[in-house]
Amino acid sequence: MSGSDRSADRAPESLGALELARALRTGIVDVREHTESVLALAAERGARVGAFAHLAPELSRRQAEEAAAALERGDPRPLLGVPMPIKDLTRVAGLPVEAGSVVMRGTVAETTDGVAEDILAAGTVTIGKTSTPEFGMPCYTEPATGAPARTPWDLRRTAGGSSGGAAAAVASGVVSLAHGSDGGGSIRIPAACCGIIGLKPTRGLVSPGPHGTEGPGLVTDGVLARTVRDAAAGLDAIARTRPGDAFGRERAAESFRAAVEDGARVLGDAAGGGRTLRIGVLTQPLNIDTAIHPAALRGVERARALLADAGHVLQDVDAPFTPEQWRAFTPIWSTGAAAIELPPAAEEHLEPLTRWLRETGRAVSGVELARALGGMQAVARRAGEAFASFDLILTPSLSGPPAFPADLRLEDPAADFDAQCAFTPWTSTWNMTGMAAVSVPLHREEINGVELPFGIHLGAVRPGAEGLLLAVAALLEARDPWPLIRVPDGDPAAAEA
Repeated sequence: MSGSDRSADRAPESLGALELARALRTGIVDVREHTESVLALAAERGARVGAFAHLAPELSRRQAEEAAAALERGDPRPLLGVPMPIKDLTRVAGLPVEAGSVVMRGTVAETTDGVAEDILAAGTVTIGKTSTPEFGMPCYTEPATGAPARTPWDLRRTAGGSSGGAAAAVASGVVSLAHGSDGGGSIRIPAACCGIIGLKPTRGLVSPGPHGTEGPGLVTDGVLARTVRDAAAGLDAIARTRPGDAFGRERAAESFRAAVEDGARVLGDAAGGGRTLRIGVLTQPLNIDTAIHPAALRGVERARALLADAGHVLQDVDAPFTPEQWRAFTPIWSTGAAAIELPPAAEEHLEPLTRWLRETGRAVSGVELARALGGMQAVARRAGEAFASFDLILTPSLSGPPAFPADLRLEDPAADFDAQCAFTPWTSTWNMTGMAAVSVPLHREEINGVELPFGIHLGAVRPGAEGLLLAVAALLEARDPWPLIRVPDGDPAAAEA
Protein backbone atom coordinates (compact mmCIF):
# COMPACT_ATOMS: atom_id res chain seq x y z
CA MET A 1 0.00 0.00 0.00
CA SER A 2 1.26 3.47 -0.73
CA GLY A 3 0.53 4.92 2.69
CA SER A 4 -0.48 8.57 3.01
CA ASP A 5 -3.74 8.31 1.08
CA ARG A 6 -4.97 5.35 3.15
CA SER A 7 -3.64 5.91 6.66
CA ALA A 8 -6.45 8.32 7.59
CA ASP A 9 -9.00 5.53 7.13
CA ARG A 10 -7.29 3.01 9.41
CA ALA A 11 -6.72 2.64 13.13
CA PRO A 12 -3.26 3.98 14.01
CA GLU A 13 -2.17 0.69 15.59
CA SER A 14 -2.79 -1.10 12.27
CA LEU A 15 -0.37 1.16 10.39
CA GLY A 16 3.13 0.09 9.47
CA ALA A 17 6.07 2.03 10.87
CA LEU A 18 6.56 4.23 7.80
CA GLU A 19 2.82 4.72 7.35
CA LEU A 20 2.55 5.77 10.97
CA ALA A 21 5.49 8.16 10.61
CA ARG A 22 3.69 9.85 7.69
CA ALA A 23 0.47 10.06 9.68
CA LEU A 24 2.36 11.65 12.59
CA ARG A 25 4.06 14.20 10.32
CA THR A 26 0.79 15.21 8.65
CA GLY A 27 -1.11 15.45 11.93
CA ILE A 28 -3.50 12.59 11.18
CA VAL A 29 -2.24 10.87 14.35
CA ASP A 30 -1.07 12.57 17.56
CA VAL A 31 2.12 11.01 18.89
CA ARG A 32 1.14 11.43 22.55
CA GLU A 33 -2.27 9.84 22.09
CA HIS A 34 -0.79 7.04 20.03
CA THR A 35 1.85 6.32 22.66
CA GLU A 36 -0.87 5.95 25.30
CA SER A 37 -2.77 3.57 23.02
CA VAL A 38 0.33 1.44 22.40
CA LEU A 39 1.18 1.31 26.12
CA ALA A 40 -2.37 0.06 26.76
CA LEU A 41 -2.06 -2.52 23.98
CA ALA A 42 1.29 -3.65 25.38
CA ALA A 43 -0.23 -4.12 28.82
CA GLU A 44 -3.19 -6.10 27.49
CA ARG A 45 -2.51 -7.78 24.16
CA GLY A 46 1.23 -7.82 24.74
CA ALA A 47 0.73 -9.60 28.04
CA ARG A 48 -1.37 -12.28 26.35
CA VAL A 49 1.56 -13.22 24.11
CA GLY A 50 4.32 -12.60 26.68
CA ALA A 51 5.84 -9.86 24.57
CA PHE A 52 7.35 -7.60 27.21
CA ALA A 53 9.71 -8.17 30.10
CA HIS A 54 9.15 -4.58 31.26
CA LEU A 55 7.08 -1.63 30.11
CA ALA A 56 8.54 1.88 30.20
CA PRO A 57 5.57 4.29 30.42
CA GLU A 58 7.45 7.24 31.95
CA LEU A 59 10.26 7.12 29.39
CA SER A 60 7.80 6.59 26.53
CA ARG A 61 5.71 9.59 27.54
CA ARG A 62 8.80 11.79 27.69
CA GLN A 63 9.86 10.53 24.27
CA ALA A 64 6.39 11.24 22.90
CA GLU A 65 6.55 14.82 24.18
CA GLU A 66 9.98 15.27 22.60
CA ALA A 67 8.74 13.75 19.34
CA ALA A 68 5.71 16.08 19.34
CA ALA A 69 7.99 19.10 19.62
CA ALA A 70 10.31 17.76 16.93
CA LEU A 71 7.39 17.08 14.59
CA GLU A 72 6.20 20.63 15.13
CA ARG A 73 9.66 21.84 14.01
CA GLY A 74 9.50 19.71 10.86
CA ASP A 75 12.16 17.23 11.98
CA PRO A 76 12.64 14.83 9.01
CA ARG A 77 13.79 11.67 10.86
CA PRO A 78 11.94 8.80 9.13
CA LEU A 79 10.92 6.97 12.34
CA LEU A 80 10.21 9.99 14.51
CA GLY A 81 7.52 9.12 17.06
CA VAL A 82 7.25 5.48 15.94
CA PRO A 83 7.16 2.86 18.73
CA MET A 84 10.20 0.55 18.63
CA PRO A 85 10.84 -1.61 21.72
CA ILE A 86 14.29 -2.90 22.63
CA LYS A 87 15.18 -6.48 23.52
CA ASP A 88 15.95 -7.14 27.18
CA LEU A 89 19.51 -8.24 26.46
CA THR A 90 20.36 -4.66 25.46
CA ARG A 91 20.90 -1.93 28.02
CA VAL A 92 19.00 1.36 28.21
CA ALA A 93 20.13 3.52 31.10
CA GLY A 94 17.49 3.74 33.80
CA LEU A 95 15.50 0.73 32.57
CA PRO A 96 15.62 -2.82 33.93
CA VAL A 97 17.88 -5.33 32.16
CA GLU A 98 17.20 -8.81 33.48
CA ALA A 99 18.07 -10.92 30.42
CA GLY A 100 15.37 -13.44 31.30
CA SER A 101 17.32 -14.65 34.34
CA VAL A 102 16.42 -14.65 38.03
CA VAL A 103 20.05 -13.93 38.85
CA MET A 104 19.63 -10.56 37.10
CA ARG A 105 16.29 -9.72 38.69
CA GLY A 106 16.12 -6.10 39.83
CA THR A 107 19.12 -4.99 37.76
CA VAL A 108 18.78 -1.50 36.30
CA ALA A 109 21.12 -0.46 33.48
CA GLU A 110 23.54 2.35 34.22
CA THR A 111 24.54 2.86 30.59
CA THR A 112 22.94 2.65 27.16
CA ASP A 113 24.35 0.26 24.57
CA GLY A 114 25.32 1.70 21.20
CA VAL A 115 22.56 0.10 19.17
CA ALA A 116 19.99 1.37 21.69
CA GLU A 117 21.54 4.85 21.44
CA ASP A 118 20.94 4.78 17.70
CA ILE A 119 17.36 3.54 18.10
CA LEU A 120 16.65 6.34 20.58
CA ALA A 121 18.44 8.91 18.40
CA ALA A 122 16.04 8.00 15.56
CA GLY A 123 13.28 9.57 17.68
CA THR A 124 11.47 6.31 18.38
CA VAL A 125 9.27 5.64 21.41
CA THR A 126 10.61 2.68 23.41
CA ILE A 127 7.35 1.35 24.99
CA GLY A 128 9.34 -1.31 26.85
CA LYS A 129 11.93 -4.08 26.87
CA THR A 130 10.88 -7.25 25.02
CA SER A 131 11.06 -10.73 26.51
CA THR A 132 14.02 -13.02 26.00
CA PRO A 133 15.02 -16.41 27.42
CA GLU A 134 17.88 -16.58 29.90
CA PHE A 135 20.82 -14.71 28.36
CA GLY A 136 19.32 -15.35 24.92
CA MET A 137 20.59 -18.93 24.81
CA PRO A 138 17.68 -21.06 23.45
CA CYS A 139 15.47 -20.76 20.37
CA TYR A 140 12.36 -20.56 22.56
CA THR A 141 11.45 -17.70 24.90
CA GLU A 142 10.65 -19.09 28.33
CA PRO A 143 12.19 -16.47 30.63
CA ALA A 144 12.70 -17.34 34.27
CA THR A 145 11.55 -13.81 35.15
CA GLY A 146 8.18 -13.57 33.44
CA ALA A 147 5.58 -14.96 31.09
CA PRO A 148 6.66 -17.07 28.11
CA ALA A 149 6.39 -15.60 24.62
CA ARG A 150 3.76 -17.24 22.43
CA THR A 151 2.92 -16.87 18.76
CA PRO A 152 -0.39 -15.04 18.35
CA TRP A 153 -1.34 -17.63 15.73
CA ASP A 154 -1.72 -20.28 18.47
CA LEU A 155 -1.12 -19.43 22.12
CA ARG A 156 -0.11 -23.02 22.83
CA ARG A 157 2.98 -22.65 20.63
CA THR A 158 6.25 -20.81 21.14
CA ALA A 159 7.00 -17.43 19.63
CA GLY A 160 10.53 -18.72 19.08
CA GLY A 161 13.67 -17.21 20.49
CA SER A 162 15.61 -15.54 21.58
CA SER A 163 13.86 -12.41 20.22
CA GLY A 164 10.51 -14.05 20.93
CA GLY A 165 9.00 -11.12 22.80
CA ALA A 166 9.88 -8.74 19.97
CA ALA A 167 8.30 -11.01 17.37
CA ALA A 168 5.16 -11.50 19.45
CA ALA A 169 4.80 -7.73 19.94
CA VAL A 170 5.08 -7.08 16.19
CA ALA A 171 2.91 -9.96 14.99
CA SER A 172 0.10 -9.30 17.47
CA GLY A 173 -0.17 -5.65 16.39
CA VAL A 174 1.21 -3.94 19.50
CA VAL A 175 4.04 -2.35 17.48
CA SER A 176 5.04 -2.49 13.83
CA LEU A 177 8.83 -2.57 14.32
CA ALA A 178 11.14 -3.97 17.00
CA HIS A 179 14.80 -4.44 17.79
CA GLY A 180 16.25 -7.94 18.09
CA SER A 181 19.57 -9.74 18.15
CA ASP A 182 20.70 -12.93 16.46
CA GLY A 183 23.52 -15.35 17.34
CA GLY A 184 22.18 -18.53 15.75
CA GLY A 185 18.83 -17.49 14.31
CA SER A 186 17.42 -15.52 17.24
CA ILE A 187 15.71 -12.95 14.98
CA ARG A 188 14.74 -15.23 12.10
CA ILE A 189 13.40 -18.11 14.21
CA PRO A 190 10.80 -16.01 16.08
CA ALA A 191 9.96 -14.15 12.87
CA ALA A 192 9.08 -17.48 11.27
CA CYS A 193 7.09 -18.61 14.32
CA CYS A 194 5.09 -15.39 14.36
CA GLY A 195 4.61 -14.78 10.63
CA ILE A 196 6.66 -11.59 10.24
CA ILE A 197 9.92 -10.35 8.66
CA GLY A 198 13.15 -10.98 10.58
CA LEU A 199 16.46 -9.58 9.27
CA LYS A 200 19.95 -10.53 10.45
CA PRO A 201 22.48 -8.13 8.88
CA THR A 202 25.99 -8.89 7.62
CA ARG A 203 28.60 -9.32 10.33
CA GLY A 204 30.00 -5.87 11.17
CA LEU A 205 27.23 -3.79 9.60
CA VAL A 206 25.74 -3.02 13.03
CA SER A 207 28.43 -2.15 15.56
CA PRO A 208 28.37 -3.75 19.04
CA GLY A 209 30.32 -0.74 20.32
CA PRO A 210 31.14 1.29 22.20
CA HIS A 211 30.44 -0.94 25.21
CA GLY A 212 30.18 -4.39 23.63
CA THR A 213 32.62 -6.64 21.79
CA GLU A 214 32.27 -8.98 18.82
CA GLY A 215 33.84 -12.16 20.18
CA PRO A 216 33.83 -14.74 17.36
CA GLY A 217 31.34 -12.65 15.39
CA LEU A 218 28.26 -14.86 15.68
CA VAL A 219 25.93 -12.26 17.20
CA THR A 220 24.54 -9.14 15.57
CA ASP A 221 21.66 -6.77 16.22
CA GLY A 222 18.86 -6.55 13.68
CA VAL A 223 15.15 -5.84 13.26
CA LEU A 224 11.73 -7.49 13.13
CA ALA A 225 8.82 -5.94 11.21
CA ARG A 226 5.56 -6.72 9.46
CA THR A 227 6.61 -5.26 6.10
CA VAL A 228 9.85 -5.32 4.16
CA ARG A 229 10.10 -1.54 3.87
CA ASP A 230 9.65 -1.13 7.61
CA ALA A 231 12.47 -3.62 8.16
CA ALA A 232 14.65 -1.59 5.81
CA ALA A 233 13.80 1.59 7.75
CA GLY A 234 14.74 -0.13 11.00
CA LEU A 235 18.06 -1.23 9.54
CA ASP A 236 18.69 2.33 8.34
CA ALA A 237 18.45 3.43 11.97
CA ILE A 238 21.01 0.99 13.40
CA ALA A 239 23.52 0.24 10.61
CA ARG A 240 26.79 1.97 11.48
CA THR A 241 30.42 1.33 12.39
CA ARG A 242 32.23 2.64 15.46
CA PRO A 243 35.91 3.07 16.31
CA GLY A 244 37.55 -0.22 17.24
CA ASP A 245 35.08 -2.50 15.44
CA ALA A 246 36.71 -5.85 14.69
CA PHE A 247 34.53 -6.62 11.68
CA GLY A 248 33.33 -3.12 10.78
CA ARG A 249 31.61 -2.93 7.41
CA GLU A 250 30.67 0.45 6.01
CA ARG A 251 27.12 0.66 4.70
CA ALA A 252 26.27 1.79 1.19
CA ALA A 253 25.64 5.50 0.71
CA GLU A 254 21.98 5.08 -0.15
CA SER A 255 19.39 4.09 2.41
CA PHE A 256 18.20 0.51 2.63
CA ARG A 257 14.70 1.80 1.96
CA ALA A 258 15.89 3.19 -1.37
CA ALA A 259 17.68 -0.07 -2.15
CA VAL A 260 14.43 -1.96 -1.58
CA GLU A 261 12.42 0.33 -3.85
CA ASP A 262 15.01 0.33 -6.64
CA GLY A 263 15.91 -3.34 -6.36
CA ALA A 264 12.36 -4.65 -6.25
CA ARG A 265 11.55 -2.87 -9.51
CA VAL A 266 14.59 -4.31 -11.29
CA LEU A 267 14.19 -7.82 -9.90
CA GLY A 268 10.50 -7.87 -10.67
CA ASP A 269 11.23 -7.41 -14.38
CA ALA A 270 13.94 -10.04 -14.89
CA ALA A 271 12.01 -11.59 -17.76
CA GLY A 272 11.80 -8.17 -19.43
CA GLY A 273 15.46 -7.21 -19.21
CA GLY A 274 15.92 -6.59 -15.50
CA ARG A 275 18.50 -8.36 -13.37
CA THR A 276 18.27 -12.15 -13.31
CA LEU A 277 19.28 -13.87 -10.07
CA ARG A 278 20.70 -17.36 -9.62
CA ILE A 279 19.20 -18.81 -6.46
CA GLY A 280 20.24 -22.07 -4.86
CA VAL A 281 17.47 -24.09 -3.24
CA LEU A 282 18.61 -26.10 -0.21
CA THR A 283 16.17 -28.30 1.71
CA GLN A 284 18.63 -30.71 3.37
CA PRO A 285 19.08 -29.97 7.08
CA LEU A 286 22.56 -28.66 7.87
CA ASN A 287 23.17 -29.13 11.58
CA ILE A 288 21.44 -32.43 12.36
CA ASP A 289 19.70 -35.27 10.54
CA THR A 290 16.00 -34.56 10.97
CA ALA A 291 12.71 -34.80 9.10
CA ILE A 292 11.32 -31.67 7.44
CA HIS A 293 7.58 -30.99 7.65
CA PRO A 294 5.90 -31.10 4.21
CA ALA A 295 4.37 -27.66 4.80
CA ALA A 296 7.84 -26.16 5.31
CA LEU A 297 8.87 -27.64 1.96
CA ARG A 298 5.70 -26.35 0.32
CA GLY A 299 6.65 -22.88 1.51
CA VAL A 300 9.93 -23.18 -0.38
CA GLU A 301 8.10 -24.37 -3.48
CA ARG A 302 5.75 -21.40 -3.22
CA ALA A 303 8.75 -19.06 -3.20
CA ARG A 304 10.42 -20.99 -6.02
CA ALA A 305 7.35 -20.62 -8.25
CA LEU A 306 7.05 -16.89 -7.57
CA LEU A 307 10.72 -16.21 -8.23
CA ALA A 308 10.78 -18.35 -11.35
CA ASP A 309 7.71 -16.54 -12.65
CA ALA A 310 9.64 -13.27 -12.18
CA GLY A 311 12.35 -14.63 -14.48
CA HIS A 312 14.94 -15.82 -11.96
CA VAL A 313 16.87 -19.09 -12.19
CA LEU A 314 16.57 -21.56 -9.32
CA GLN A 315 18.67 -24.69 -8.88
CA ASP A 316 18.69 -27.36 -6.18
CA VAL A 317 21.91 -27.58 -4.16
CA ASP A 318 23.28 -30.10 -1.68
CA ALA A 319 24.40 -29.41 1.86
CA PRO A 320 28.01 -28.18 1.72
CA PHE A 321 29.03 -29.86 4.99
CA THR A 322 27.88 -32.64 7.31
CA PRO A 323 26.18 -32.28 10.70
CA GLU A 324 29.37 -33.67 12.26
CA GLN A 325 31.41 -30.88 10.66
CA TRP A 326 28.86 -28.34 11.92
CA ARG A 327 29.18 -29.74 15.46
CA ALA A 328 32.92 -29.10 15.43
CA PHE A 329 32.33 -25.46 16.29
CA THR A 330 29.77 -25.86 19.11
CA PRO A 331 32.36 -25.28 21.90
CA ILE A 332 32.20 -21.62 20.86
CA TRP A 333 28.62 -21.42 22.13
CA SER A 334 29.33 -23.20 25.41
CA THR A 335 32.43 -21.15 26.16
CA GLY A 336 30.41 -18.03 25.37
CA ALA A 337 27.90 -19.09 28.03
CA ALA A 338 30.72 -19.87 30.47
CA ALA A 339 32.23 -16.42 29.89
CA ILE A 340 29.15 -14.59 31.24
CA GLU A 341 30.35 -12.97 34.46
CA LEU A 342 28.21 -14.20 37.35
CA PRO A 343 28.95 -14.76 41.04
CA PRO A 344 29.50 -18.44 42.00
CA ALA A 345 26.34 -18.42 44.10
CA ALA A 346 24.29 -17.68 40.98
CA GLU A 347 24.97 -21.04 39.30
CA GLU A 348 22.35 -23.01 41.18
CA HIS A 349 19.67 -20.48 40.19
CA LEU A 350 20.30 -20.70 36.46
CA GLU A 351 18.09 -22.53 33.99
CA PRO A 352 19.25 -26.14 33.37
CA LEU A 353 20.26 -25.40 29.76
CA THR A 354 22.32 -22.36 30.76
CA ARG A 355 23.98 -24.26 33.61
CA TRP A 356 24.81 -27.18 31.31
CA LEU A 357 26.25 -24.90 28.64
CA ARG A 358 28.41 -23.14 31.25
CA GLU A 359 29.63 -26.42 32.73
CA THR A 360 30.43 -27.72 29.26
CA GLY A 361 32.18 -24.49 28.32
CA ARG A 362 34.37 -24.46 31.42
CA ALA A 363 35.66 -27.89 30.44
CA VAL A 364 36.84 -26.69 27.00
CA SER A 365 40.60 -26.20 26.76
CA GLY A 366 42.27 -23.35 24.93
CA VAL A 367 43.39 -25.78 22.23
CA GLU A 368 39.85 -27.13 21.84
CA LEU A 369 38.46 -23.61 21.53
CA ALA A 370 41.05 -22.76 18.88
CA ARG A 371 40.04 -25.86 16.96
CA ALA A 372 36.38 -24.94 17.29
CA LEU A 373 37.09 -21.49 15.85
CA GLY A 374 38.90 -23.19 13.00
CA GLY A 375 35.97 -25.56 12.58
CA MET A 376 33.58 -22.63 12.25
CA GLN A 377 35.80 -21.02 9.65
CA ALA A 378 36.10 -24.32 7.78
CA VAL A 379 32.32 -24.69 7.64
CA ALA A 380 31.99 -21.08 6.45
CA ARG A 381 34.64 -21.78 3.80
CA ARG A 382 32.81 -24.88 2.56
CA ALA A 383 29.55 -22.96 2.38
CA GLY A 384 31.23 -20.07 0.57
CA GLU A 385 32.79 -22.33 -2.04
CA ALA A 386 29.60 -24.33 -2.58
CA PHE A 387 27.39 -21.25 -2.90
CA ALA A 388 29.79 -18.99 -4.85
CA SER A 389 27.97 -19.29 -8.17
CA PHE A 390 24.65 -18.15 -6.66
CA ASP A 391 23.27 -14.80 -5.58
CA LEU A 392 21.14 -16.18 -2.73
CA ILE A 393 20.28 -19.46 -1.05
CA LEU A 394 16.63 -20.34 -0.39
CA THR A 395 15.71 -22.73 2.45
CA PRO A 396 12.80 -23.18 4.83
CA SER A 397 13.18 -20.98 7.90
CA LEU A 398 12.37 -23.86 10.26
CA SER A 399 11.89 -27.60 9.97
CA GLY A 400 8.21 -27.35 10.87
CA PRO A 401 5.47 -25.17 12.34
CA PRO A 402 5.91 -23.12 15.51
CA ALA A 403 6.76 -25.74 18.12
CA PHE A 404 5.02 -26.64 21.32
CA PRO A 405 7.38 -25.56 24.13
CA ALA A 406 7.34 -29.03 25.66
CA ASP A 407 8.89 -30.41 22.48
CA LEU A 408 11.90 -28.11 22.81
CA ARG A 409 12.38 -27.31 26.49
CA LEU A 410 13.44 -30.72 27.72
CA GLU A 411 14.58 -31.92 31.13
CA ASP A 412 17.88 -33.21 29.73
CA PRO A 413 19.85 -30.15 28.50
CA ALA A 414 21.75 -32.16 25.87
CA ALA A 415 18.45 -33.45 24.46
CA ASP A 416 17.10 -29.89 24.65
CA PHE A 417 20.03 -28.67 22.53
CA ASP A 418 19.46 -31.43 19.96
CA ALA A 419 15.73 -30.62 19.79
CA GLN A 420 16.57 -26.99 19.12
CA CYS A 421 18.94 -28.02 16.32
CA ALA A 422 16.23 -30.19 14.77
CA PHE A 423 13.79 -27.27 14.88
CA THR A 424 16.31 -24.84 13.35
CA PRO A 425 18.46 -26.77 10.85
CA TRP A 426 19.55 -23.79 8.70
CA THR A 427 19.66 -20.45 10.49
CA SER A 428 22.95 -20.82 12.41
CA THR A 429 24.96 -21.36 9.23
CA TRP A 430 24.51 -17.69 8.34
CA ASN A 431 25.85 -16.68 11.74
CA MET A 432 28.91 -18.81 11.02
CA THR A 433 29.47 -17.33 7.56
CA GLY A 434 28.61 -13.83 8.79
CA MET A 435 26.39 -13.19 5.77
CA ALA A 436 23.03 -11.46 5.96
CA ALA A 437 19.82 -13.49 6.03
CA VAL A 438 16.09 -12.85 6.29
CA SER A 439 13.02 -14.89 7.17
CA VAL A 440 10.00 -14.02 5.03
CA PRO A 441 6.45 -15.04 6.15
CA LEU A 442 5.37 -16.30 2.76
CA HIS A 443 3.43 -19.46 3.57
CA ARG A 444 0.59 -20.58 5.84
CA GLU A 445 -1.12 -23.93 6.35
CA GLU A 446 -3.74 -25.42 8.62
CA ILE A 447 -2.22 -27.91 11.07
CA ASN A 448 -4.67 -29.86 13.24
CA GLY A 449 -7.36 -27.27 12.61
CA VAL A 450 -5.21 -24.18 13.27
CA GLU A 451 -3.68 -21.98 10.57
CA LEU A 452 0.05 -21.49 11.23
CA PRO A 453 2.85 -19.52 9.54
CA PHE A 454 5.81 -21.06 7.69
CA GLY A 455 8.69 -18.78 6.84
CA ILE A 456 11.08 -19.09 3.95
CA HIS A 457 14.72 -18.16 4.54
CA LEU A 458 16.87 -16.20 2.12
CA GLY A 459 20.58 -16.26 2.88
CA ALA A 460 23.24 -14.09 1.24
CA VAL A 461 26.45 -15.58 -0.14
CA ARG A 462 28.45 -12.33 -0.19
CA PRO A 463 28.85 -9.53 2.37
CA GLY A 464 26.71 -6.44 2.24
CA ALA A 465 23.74 -8.06 0.48
CA GLU A 466 21.03 -6.58 2.72
CA GLY A 467 19.64 -4.48 -0.13
CA LEU A 468 19.38 -7.52 -2.39
CA LEU A 469 17.77 -9.67 0.31
CA LEU A 470 15.23 -7.00 1.12
CA ALA A 471 14.49 -6.35 -2.56
CA VAL A 472 13.77 -10.05 -3.15
CA ALA A 473 11.60 -10.14 -0.03
CA ALA A 474 9.73 -7.06 -1.32
CA LEU A 475 9.20 -8.79 -4.66
CA LEU A 476 7.63 -11.77 -2.86
CA GLU A 477 5.58 -9.41 -0.68
CA ALA A 478 4.19 -7.61 -3.72
CA ARG A 479 3.29 -10.80 -5.59
CA ASP A 480 1.97 -12.83 -2.64
CA PRO A 481 1.12 -10.57 0.34
CA TRP A 482 0.93 -12.05 3.83
CA PRO A 483 -1.37 -11.19 6.77
CA LEU A 484 0.09 -8.23 8.69
CA ILE A 485 -1.48 -8.59 12.15
CA ARG A 486 -2.66 -11.67 14.01
CA VAL A 487 -4.70 -10.72 17.06
CA PRO A 488 -4.26 -13.51 19.65
CA ASP A 489 -7.40 -15.56 20.17
CA GLY A 490 -8.22 -17.00 23.57
CA ASP A 491 -6.64 -16.99 26.99
CA PRO A 492 -2.98 -18.03 27.23
CA ALA A 493 -3.46 -19.78 30.56
CA ALA A 494 -6.28 -21.86 29.07
CA ALA A 495 -4.14 -22.56 26.02
CA GLU A 496 -1.35 -23.84 28.26
CA ALA A 497 -3.79 -26.16 30.00
